[in-house]
Amino acid sequence: MQDNLSPQQSLALIQSMIVKAKSDLNQNRIYFLLWGWITFTAILVQFFLKVAMNYPQHYLVWLITIPAVIITIFYAKKQQKEDHHRTYIGDSMGFLWMGIGISFFILVFIISNSIGWLHAWPFMILMYGLGTFVSGKILQFRPLVVGGIINWVLACACTFFTYDYQILFAAAAILTSYIIPGHLLRNNNK
Repeated sequence: MQDNLSPQQSLALIQSMIVKAKSDLNQNRIYFLLWGWITFTAILVQFFLKVAMNYPQHYLVWLITIPAVIITIFYAKKQQKEDHHRTYIGDSMGFLWMGIGISFFILVFIISNSIGWLHAWPFMILMYGLGTFVSGKILQFRPLVVGGIINWVLACACTFFTYDYQILFAAAAILTSYIIPGHLLRNNNK
């Protein structure tokens, strides 16, 4: 490879890296769709159990994420074995979502031990927005950017509602930041 690239060559290289990362993201849309649908379903079931059924242990629905974690780990390991090329943008996306995942675990710890679950959803929605907005900007994929912005608006708006109805804001957040962009990624690559 040349040491000195012209400005046009540099832009072409960067654009090719973005196209490659978008292609990788399209292949990895399973994560957006898997986690989107699992989370969306868990949120709606939790709302139904808590509000409609008045079931005191409504939070147990989140145990459904355990198989999703196992599937994610299995799929990621399989992909690592099959895919030997790496890009800066692909690595950046991986680090971003690893950081978001770790932040979610820390946030759950903080919420459980100090501020309490009645105030959790705005923070969760805020994190969904951050991950999708930054992903969308890195990949230049507008539906992720828009999903992130919508999530930030939802995070602010849900603070005016009780916990029971904040759950529905979280469902809307997952729909706009994971599910819709995940399906659009597939359509975008066709």
